[in-house]
Amino acid sequence: MRVTEKGQVTIPKEIRDRLGIGPGSEVDFIASGRGAMLVKIAEASDPAIRDFDDWLERVRGTMDLGGMTTDEFMEFLRGPRDDVDPH
Repeated sequence: MRVTEKGQVTIPKEIRDRLGIGPGSEVDFIASGRGAMLVKIAEASDPAIRDFDDWLERVRGTMDLGGMTTDEFMEFLRGPRDDVDPH
């Protein structure tokens, strides 16, 4: 594949068919140390995405931090920071 002067590439038909990529589909590139990978962005109509969105709505605002501040909660999750002087 060649990149055009506009930075565009043509995704081969075999790949488009395998991933279900058609006009209007959203894709992204994920960079790694070995190159880049094309991924199709899941559509909101995908049942797994709908299930996740439904779950997210049900649990939104339900976390009880037991009165901890954000900083206290972050320290609880990550442990104390050695690079910051506590005084």
